[in-house]
Amino acid sequence: QVQLVESGGGLVQPGGSLRLSCTASGSIFRINAMGWYRQPPGKQRELVATVTSGGSTNYADSVKGRFTISRVNAKNTVYLQMNSLKPEDTAVYYCNADLTYYSDGSRYTDDCWGQGTQVTVPS
Repeated sequence: QVQLVESGGGLVQPGGSLRLSCTASGSIFRINAMGWYRQPPGKQRELVATVTSGGSTNYADSVKGRFTISRVNAKNTVYLQMNSLKPEDTAVYYCNADLTYYSDGSRYTDDCWGQGTQVTVPS
């Protein structure tokens, strides 16, 4: 099967920076889009940023100009560089990958999620 493992979360003061990483592993044939989503306390999960295999990016308005998403296809890894962090960025951040993988001799396409990493920016 496939696993997404995130790292890089933590506690940071307002105005600070963090870099999140997420690596996909397993019997992967191809990874299409990868992205980051977040779930603030008491709220629904929301899109942060996505990046296609060709490098096209999309950002939520709330993070434009502050966050940068990138990926290294050869490493099946996506990054989220977060600058000028604000208290409203506090959330659990989840990695997502739309990918095709092998299982029992067949290919399957699925939407996979990481376990989440906490980012806290105190007010």
